Amino acid sequence: MSRRDRLGKLDFKLSPYLYVAPFFIVFAITGLYPLLYTAWVSFHKWHLIGGDQGFNGVDNYVSVVQQPTFWIALRNTFSIFLLSSVPQIIAAILIAYVLNTNLRAKTFWRMGVLLPYVVAPVAVSIIFSKLFADQSGMVNALLGHIGVNAIGWHSSAFWSHIAIANMVNFRWTGYNALIILAAMQAIPNELYEAATVDGAGRMRQFWSITIPQLRSTIMFVVINSTIGGLQIFDEPRMFDTMGNGGADNQWLTLTMYLYQLGWGPQKSFGRASAVAWILFLIILLFAALSFMLTRRISSSGTTPTKTPRRRRPERARAAVPDRAAARRTTSEGAL
Repeated sequence: MSRRDRLGKLDFKLSPYLYVAPFFIVFAITGLYPLLYTAWVSFHKWHLIGGDQGFNGVDNYVSVVQQPTFWIALRNTFSIFLLSSVPQIIAAILIAYVLNTNLRAKTFWRMGVLLPYVVAPVAVSIIFSKLFADQSGMVNALLGHIGVNAIGWHSSAFWSHIAIANMVNFRWTGYNALIILAAMQAIPNELYEAATVDGAGRMRQFWSITIPQLRSTIMFVVINSTIGGLQIFDEPRMFDTMGNGGADNQWLTLTMYLYQLGWGPQKSFGRASAVAWILFLIILLFAALSFMLTRRISSSGTTPTKTPRRRRPERARAAVPDRAAARRTTSEGAL
């Protein structure tokens, strides 16, 4: 083998790795190293000014878990996540279905649903905090016109979660709708044409063709919503002027609790890092469950059934050796 052939073979083997190497190098510097460094800090007594003050094992994790504020923040995080993600995905599927129909000015409407995503989270939070004000908000004013008493959006844990969930839905529903719309456009038209010939209506086609074909995309959106929903910070942080999660921690989330531990009066980077890693493990667990569910849903109903091999009749099988014997006899006679 010549030197040129060896170089060509080496280039063929190494080129794919060289093409993807820049991403992994940047990820190792900006993502993996901070993650591992946070894990190392979580096992130390670390102060913002004093720095490392000694190894203390799992004391930071134990101290965090023993705090009632941690469990309140965990409850609030899951509550806001469920109140935002479930309606958001349902609305995104419906919006994508409407955008996939024969609308006039399709590009305009598709750009329109993405505009809330472009708006800065702080601006959205400030606007919605005024809309959901306790006494003078527009939502309470509209409720007053239909005879409903004003709701204390900032005083109640449940209603504050509803208000923050609306902020999240306002920003992310259009973004997820465009992802689902792209998957809808990849569905072959032959499936809908065959269903129309068979007499299936729009609703039947939606449930029997569109939704099954979108299973993988929907689960991708679910995983992204899970990761983003459990890391929510901007919306609850800007829900009031104090930014502390309420007087009784009504809407305090894990990321806000992490911020308070790291930059609050205590300034304990060790415990803040412990909260960060607990949150990371929770997100990793939910991502793994979503991935397993995605594989199971994607593979369900798509496994081809093994067609049984048809057995030849006894008469046909018996005729085969007879024909072979006849050919041999003919050939021997010719010789």
